[in-house]
Amino acid sequence: MRLAVTDGRLALIEGGGARDVTRWAFAASPVRTEDPLIAFIHARNAGATPEGDAIAPPTRFSAPLSHPGKIIAAAANYRKHTQEMNPGVANPGGIHEKGFFLKAPSSIIGPGKPIRLPFADRRTDHEAELAVVIGRRGRAIAPEAVPDHIFGYTCLLDITVRGKEDRGLRKSFDTFTPMGPWVVTRDEIPGAPDLEVVCRLNGEVRQQDRTSSMIMPVAELLAWISRVMTLEPGDVIATGTPAGVGPLAPGDRVAIEIERIGGFDVPVEAAA
Repeated sequence: MRLAVTDGRLALIEGGGARDVTRWAFAASPVRTEDPLIAFIHARNAGATPEGDAIAPPTRFSAPLSHPGKIIAAAANYRKHTQEMNPGVANPGGIHEKGFFLKAPSSIIGPGKPIRLPFADRRTDHEAELAVVIGRRGRAIAPEAVPDHIFGYTCLLDITVRGKEDRGLRKSFDTFTPMGPWVVTRDEIPGAPDLEVVCRLNGEVRQQDRTSSMIMPVAELLAWISRVMTLEPGDVIATGTPAGVGPLAPGDRVAIEIERIGGFDVPVEAAA
């Protein structure tokens, strides 16, 4: 199934139909939260069966998550990307050396909302990524148990100002995490995901690779992160970006598409 947020309502999309499960999610969740998708996850974990009135499948989307506890992002998880970011270096360090970092949840926007570039004189890049949404709390998770902790998958753009500051600063400006258009639950993409990730800038393909090219696959990545910090329902893990990252400019339009999930595009503007 797919779960999408539109006009503040949570829609469960199955087959050709949809149901508004917003009220059910908040009523059935044993945990209080402002985020309807996180409420849905907690309600499902408690064994409740989703209920809601039939509605027309949504055509406009907000970000599927608005208040995740954490956005955790993998650095340098595709070998070709590490090479393009370190030209002339024979063995550039990958994720095992670079690790992972946190992005501010306030940087999230939904499909169609503009990325706003904060600097006119600094390069700001697009990075297309598969994102994992956590479904169950976990600490020091064994790699083979990771699938039990995954709720689903979505598309994410990790927008990045280049510079010497910490990654968390350069990637956490408001509007720097476009996400959506929905979350596809794990049962629709079982096992180790091998999905094509494509990023287009003004219609031209800039990034294209498969998630099977990751240096650290999803299960290993989540297990590693969980040895450092507890993963909570609704946390978002950005799994790294393929080669082909490039600069954005006001007036651009950047699009992401991931096989078996879908995609969206967003405009680019200069910040006021």
